[in-house]
Amino acid sequence: MNPVDTIVVGAAIVDGDGRLLAAQRAEPPELAGGWELPGGKVDPGEDEYTALLRECQEELGVVIKVGDRVGGDWPLNGGYVLRVWLAEIVGGSLEAREHLELRWLSDGELYDVPWLPADLPIVRAVQKALNEG
Repeated sequence: MNPVDTIVVGAAIVDGDGRLLAAQRAEPPELAGGWELPGGKVDPGEDEYTALLRECQEELGVVIKVGDRVGGDWPLNGGYVLRVWLAEIVGGSLEAREHLELRWLSDGELYDVPWLPADLPIVRAVQKALNEG
């Protein structure tokens, strides 16, 4: 990884029925309306695990249990690298604090929303991981 890369963490949150949580972006304007996995940037001095827990609490109002990592480093525009983990909600009350909408998508519904281009290959990898598990 290039030292100028900024790490972004994402949570592929799955419920007890095997559905994946999708979040619709509210901003910035060029991404608004697109769907993504929840998460965000790792702050200076913060490790990835802590950042993932913090982002889910801030964005969704939930506490998560982090599971296996999905894939490796997923390159994003602007020198960002996304790292994604499977997760489950273990506390809190799910709400769209920073997103327009949240949706639980079953395996057959995963492509019913317009995923942001950077998230689409990750969704495919998550689907594969869930189907193998």
